Formats: sequence, C-alpha cells, structure tokens
Amino acid sequence: VQLQASGGGLVQTGGSLSLSCAASGFSWDYYTICWFRQAPGKEREGVSCIRRSDRKIYYAGSVKGRFTISRDNAKNTVYLHMNSLEPEDTAVYYCAAGAVSPITSSWASPGTYDIWGQGTLVTVSS
Repeated sequence: VQLQASGGGLVQTGGSLSLSCAASGFSWDYYTICWFRQAPGKEREGVSCIRRSDRKIYYAGSVKGRFTISRDNAKNTVYLHMNSLEPEDTAVYYCAAGAVSPITSSWASPGTYDIWGQGTLVTVSS
C-alpha cells in the first residue's frame, strides 16, 4: 500500500505548479484521495479532496479558485494543479487516502485518512 507524491519545487509568486500522487497496492476506486500541506511550525491542513464514488470535490477556502484537483483512474493518480501561487502556499504537500466518504465537517481532518505519502516540498518565493 503506497502513495507516491511528486512535482514539488521552487516557483515565484504568481506561478504555477502541478503535483502528482500515484497510488499502488490498494483498490483505488474505493478510496477518497486528498491533498494536505504542512508549513513550518504549523499544523497539517486539508487542501483538497476528491471523494470516492460520487467524486465530490472539497477545497480549502484559501485555495479555492486557484487550485484544481483531478483524478485519473486509468493511471491511479490524483493531481493538484496550483495556479497563482503565493508565499503562504509554501509547505510540504502530502497526499492521503482513506476508504471513507467524508463530509464537509470531516474531509479536512488528517485523522480521517490512514494512508499517507511521503510529501513533496513546494516553495513559493516572493
């Protein structure tokens, strides 16, 4: 059971970056897949989730309109396309999965998910 996140890097304010999360070892279709991030000295926070079954999408208010999550079932991969990046977006980004159907009050809680990738660093310079 593995999630492999990639695509992080250094980008200037206003730039774009796309992250990928490749999954293996579990029944992909039965899992909700999410992106979280953790900045230095801060708690891990939910960025976006795409729910299993109905593919409902959640976004944190701070990224809505700038980030887009998508899912390619043929490749067992979830993407996070990030536009108009700001220094406040600097963090280690993690993908996570859980055999759950989260709702508005639970999708952004790290404890909802039990499979985590290793993280990829995104640095936005001002």
